[in-house]
Amino acid sequence: MKNGTKWGVIETRFANFAAWVDGEGKLIRFYLDAKGAAKVDPSAVRDEKAIAKVKKQVEEYCAGKRQQFDLELEADGTPFQHEVWDALLDIPFGTTASYGSLAKRIGYPGAARAVGLANGANPIGLIVPCHRVIGADGSLTGYGGGLPLKRALLKHEAEVAGHKIDLFD
Repeated sequence: MKNGTKWGVIETRFANFAAWVDGEGKLIRFYLDAKGAAKVDPSAVRDEKAIAKVKKQVEEYCAGKRQQFDLELEADGTPFQHEVWDALLDIPFGTTASYGSLAKRIGYPGAARAVGLANGANPIGLIVPCHRVIGADGSLTGYGGGLPLKRALLKHEAEVAGHKIDLFD
């Protein structure tokens, strides 16, 4: 990780998350489970004030008062991964998309598996909403925070958006 990295824990009703920002305050990593966060980058300094903006926006999201995050992001990844992550940001709050539809949207109609791998490598989960990607048949698929968290986040968003969402395991 970069010099000047700071991190902290964000406790919510969904999970205890962990966030890392660089020396400029840009979000570089967001873990869906804070366990073991101190070991991710031993040179990073735990500084809850440094992640205050991230924490505030995550708390607003969890309270149903925020549907989009307004944070500067600086994730490490390949150009293809960044294409996928950018496309994730375009999936509207309270809705879902399949890996195949995401692949078509970014111009790689036969690359659903590659999109799935890039989605799984997303270092800024929740903020870059990889939880909104599901199987083509509507099934819940893998999620770094576990399927119960994915289901809870999708239900939360559907309720806040005022509609029903059908999820299959």
